[in-house]
Amino acid sequence: MLEIDTRPVVLDQFTVDETGRAGRRPRGVVYPVTVDDVVTVVDWAREHRTPLIARGAGTSLEGHLLARGDELILDFTQADKILDISPGDFTATVQPGVSRTRLNAAAAEFGLQFTVDPGADASLGGMAATNASGTTTVRYGGMRANVLALQAVFADGTVTRIGRAVRKSSSGYDLKDLLIGSAGTLGIITELTVKLHPIPEWIHSLRISFPTVADAVDTAVEMLGAALPVSRLELVDAPSMAAINMFRGTAYAETPALFIDIESGSSAAVAANEQEIGRIAAAHDAIEVVTARTHGDRHALWEDRHNLYFAVKASNPGCRFMITDTAVPYSRIAGAVETATRLGAELGLNITVAGHIGDGNVHTIVPYTESEYEAAQRFSDLVVRHALEVGGTATGEHGIGLAKKKYLREEHGAAVDLMAAVKRALDPLGLLNPGKVLDVNPGNPLPNGS
Repeated sequence: MLEIDTRPVVLDQFTVDETGRAGRRPRGVVYPVTVDDVVTVVDWAREHRTPLIARGAGTSLEGHLLARGDELILDFTQADKILDISPGDFTATVQPGVSRTRLNAAAAEFGLQFTVDPGADASLGGMAATNASGTTTVRYGGMRANVLALQAVFADGTVTRIGRAVRKSSSGYDLKDLLIGSAGTLGIITELTVKLHPIPEWIHSLRISFPTVADAVDTAVEMLGAALPVSRLELVDAPSMAAINMFRGTAYAETPALFIDIESGSSAAVAANEQEIGRIAAAHDAIEVVTARTHGDRHALWEDRHNLYFAVKASNPGCRFMITDTAVPYSRIAGAVETATRLGAELGLNITVAGHIGDGNVHTIVPYTESEYEAAQRFSDLVVRHALEVGGTATGEHGIGLAKKKYLREEHGAAVDLMAAVKRALDPLGLLNPGKVLDVNPGNPLPNGS
């Protein structure tokens, strides 16, 4: 058995998540390096009836990683080898602790990139466990679209390889995608083979300001309908732009804006697409269109967008932060943003709204003090229920974790019972990340108190 670290100073690091949500001290922490290490821990946990939580970089936002009792943490930060990069196959095979920026640095030597970009420097195993997506999803898809195969250790200690390193397959049930997004509740991912994509020769980035959110959304939807080669398409509201200005020292118009990347194989093509985007934006009353063409200018523009969360934190000292991540149909995006803005004002909250508008994902960042906690919870609940009412989802990319379990049956109905059946079949003792996604215990026939 690997050594279990039980020092309080270490365990305390695992009692809060990125948003300040609190859990309990875990029983201890182990640091597996190989799949054999994981099997050893799983066998010990099964023998001693000790629950397990697999953890990577710890960037989860929905309480996936918080201990609630006597769990043992498997910290995969030392399982961080890039095992293979195959340029001819456009694939890479990695251990779960490899971060996306490390993989991208290694892949860039071959003119390739790993495209899933959730903003944080997350680990690949954690990104698969939560089915992460982000700014590039509009073109390249999230983790489910970019993981070809994986290796996992199940609750009985079995090591299984799932999927094949090919771009498509019709063979058998798709168990790989079942594990992706399961938050470590069905199996522990110990290796991944992921897609790599060529780095485009020509990329232009644009920031376009608009009078209203509706103008920005209408422009985005028209761009997508015109089949323009957009690889990033982000919406940022006026308060977000104000926070960015204060944090980054910029002087942007403090109005709703789109942040856009367009890609092409030639300078003429990317210029033509840029011109078409400008035409569409002008038809929707764009205030300003700014283009970044050099690598440095593009990097600076996207640093502004990626630093939004830190900008909002800096503007609200002493606050904790609640982040929602609903996703809605394209036709409902403007309404979702307007609803969030109205609810924030009604509840006296200083919210900001942004989102991966290219895939309908709407984020709100809610700063709150202790006295505002109930209002923040009320806001989050109303925003989620609005998304469900208009045909959307409670979580577009952060996952269910602890925070969103109460919406699962409302969104999925009787399918929740099928999910519970799968959980019991693969983890009959309920040892893998218990209480996350579903409340399923060996003696409880129905999940979530249904």
